[in-house]
Amino acid sequence: MRERISHALGRDADEKALRDALKQRPDNVDAAIPLARGLLMRESPHEALEVLDNILLAAPGDLRALNAKGVVLDHEGRHHEAQTLYRQALAIDPGNPMLSNNLKLSLALEGTTQNGNPDPQLQADGRHAPYRER
Repeated sequence: MRERISHALGRDADEKALRDALKQRPDNVDAAIPLARGLLMRESPHEALEVLDNILLAAPGDLRALNAKGVVLDHEGRHHEAQTLYRQALAIDPGNPMLSNNLKLSLALEGTTQNGNPDPQLQADGRHAPYRER
């Protein structure tokens, strides 16, 4: 019981520190991504998307922020929106393996490949991919 309480208190302190860092520097991607990850793990995807939307306003075109928002959207089953973000980021950095991989995973989660063929293994699994970043 004590461990759960101290873990929760530590998580709250971490979240507060990350939010404070974002207040000081709204373009702080290094604070926004772990905050969004923590919110997603806490089953607060709408808050995670809000954090990522704000960081993208402050740092438009940031590849890590675009990727992170795509991951949250995939988690929420909003694959088409996620794929749009991955493609936007790939237009900036076409050789980025993280973005390419996440686009492929998103397409698989949607039940398609780039050729339009279903991927039975991933489709049957039905799980969402974990938070994927470099």
